Amino acid sequence: MYFDKKKAELDDFTYPIGTTIDRFIAQKQAEFPQATGELSQLLKDIVLASKVISREINRAGLSGIEGMTDEENVHGEKQRMLDVIADVRFTRALVRGRQVCGILSEVSEGIIDAGNPNAKYVVVIDPLDGSSNIDVNIAVGTVFSIYERVSEPGTPFTNEDFLQEGDKQIAAGYVLYGASTMLVYTTGYGVNGFTYEPSLGEYFLSHPNIQQPESGEYFSVNENHFEEFPTKIKAYIKQCKDKHLSTRYVGSLVCDFHRNLLKGGVYLYPSHHLSPDGKLRLSFECNALAMIAEQAGGVATDGEKRILGIKPTWHQQRSPFYCGSKKMVEELLAIDS
Repeated sequence: MYFDKKKAELDDFTYPIGTTIDRFIAQKQAEFPQATGELSQLLKDIVLASKVISREINRAGLSGIEGMTDEENVHGEKQRMLDVIADVRFTRALVRGRQVCGILSEVSEGIIDAGNPNAKYVVVIDPLDGSSNIDVNIAVGTVFSIYERVSEPGTPFTNEDFLQEGDKQIAAGYVLYGASTMLVYTTGYGVNGFTYEPSLGEYFLSHPNIQQPESGEYFSVNENHFEEFPTKIKAYIKQCKDKHLSTRYVGSLVCDFHRNLLKGGVYLYPSHHLSPDGKLRLSFECNALAMIAEQAGGVATDGEKRILGIKPTWHQQRSPFYCGSKKMVEELLAIDS
């Protein structure tokens, strides 16, 4: 009896911690004999940078890195300190990792030459989406897409390397910096989520093979410009309210998307008079989240076409974005305009 009790106590203190993200990436690479390791290393570089950003965000209020800089971004908006810090951290990790030839960052002007012309990948990244929420301690995120370059390795990268359809993504993911830090990604073979354990400095597999519920109880939309929304969207929002669905909108894209991914729901960002083409950027935000949604059984559309099938014509191209549980998005698309 005594030894059984002690063994039970020992088991409580020595339970398996789980699979680290590095081990998970290595295991998945081993499933593909043709894999040469570059993508695995690239994912690890992103993982490393996200750990640093998680630390910076958690101490933002104490270290004085909230608030604005004196600089403006490519959209003419004042840059936040953490936007710049996140951009530097991810750029530095990707350049030193030597697996990308170029980086297109939402924060930086133009394409960043990573100094690795022989690398076969490019990365498109929004280093810190929703950064205005930092000042009020609301979750923010990172969104990234990885493409295989269309130009020949060993030559300079081209603009076309960064203007590929979302269907061409090799991998996509996001990091959610919230009550805990989570990294969710796909390489086209399902979606897996990892939770960061800061005392060990490791991500552990916490949400294997994520499947988005076919329907849900939530719809996420900023109704500030409701009267200017397309007729179909106004009708759908009324339909949601008639069904007594709950509105959940934080204003941090990754946070709203993550909730709907796990719990079921739909995210709506229509066009209106201030954003006639939509507000979210196709390459920086929509493509990555659309790939994750589809891999998890969801749907992502601009109201007419699959997000992943749209060929971007410039880096800052914007798009309406309707994304979430399959049945909910299908109900939206079935409404007559």
